[in-house]
Amino acid sequence: MLEADSIVANRQMRRRLGVWRIVAILAIALSLGVLALWGADANGGLSKFSDHIARVRVEGLITGDRKTIKMLEALSKADRVKGVIIHIDSPGGTTAGSEAIYEAIRKIAEDKPVTAVLGTVAASGGYITAIASDHIVARGNTITGSIGVIFQWAEVSQLFDKLGIKMESIKSSELKAEPNMFNPLTDKVRDVTQVLIQDSYDWFVGLVAERRNLAKPVALRLADGRVYSGRQAVENKLIDELGGEKQAKAWLVKEKKLDADLEIVDWKPKAKVDPSGLGLSLLATILKGLGIEHSELFLSKVLQPDSAKLDGLLSVWHPSR
Repeated sequence: MLEADSIVANRQMRRRLGVWRIVAILAIALSLGVLALWGADANGGLSKFSDHIARVRVEGLITGDRKTIKMLEALSKADRVKGVIIHIDSPGGTTAGSEAIYEAIRKIAEDKPVTAVLGTVAASGGYITAIASDHIVARGNTITGSIGVIFQWAEVSQLFDKLGIKMESIKSSELKAEPNMFNPLTDKVRDVTQVLIQDSYDWFVGLVAERRNLAKPVALRLADGRVYSGRQAVENKLIDELGGEKQAKAWLVKEKKLDADLEIVDWKPKAKVDPSGLGLSLLATILKGLGIEHSELFLSKVLQPDSAKLDGLLSVWHPSR
């Protein structure tokens, strides 16, 4: 009799444990869901389900990275996005990367009004990004312009001679892998490289003339590589007005008839902070929920150190040293 009671009691205990396990699993799943929604809302995730104006940031060196392009492509297809404000703070980057960003923004502008707000610097490739928009706003002391293309390399042949180092190569033709840092620049290499630079420069100037409604001679005069302050840029019609995001939204409301009550929501490229699959994406969300800002950026830098290199033609501005 006691053995039978013990068996019954054990079965009841197992049932209770099974129920509590299910309850615990559901509670954990619910908690994770709340944390995920909390983190998504902090990035504008929940707000994206209602009509809004998208805020996009283009910062640092522009390379046309795939994550940014995918984000812009998704934005162009988002029915809830009624307008776009692009904040630009960049000295430029690769010419091809700037071209990719330009084309992605123009795709958005086919269906949605786009305006740009220039920060401290929006020069060269940053300016290419700006003229992809329908309206450009900048601060009076913003550095912009620097319309041009550059191809640079270090030439170390004399240093190698002093060190007794000689580089040898066998090439299929004279111009293969030229110019390069190990050989003095010949007239022929200089000529063909200049033709390459001129082709990209003509493309850049053509964009400026087309997008800013300038006569080609005027665009060429402005495109001598110099930078302009925001005030000078307004005077030369390289931008439309002075101000910031407030003025950019006012333009969307007045000129494009958007609802003045539309919320401005951040759109960001998806950060890959969990390449190991060890739950670090969840860790980033929890850290953010605890009030620790920029946790995703920190983890992504730790796990994926920036190894991007700038190769090819550059549309980038930096002050001389």
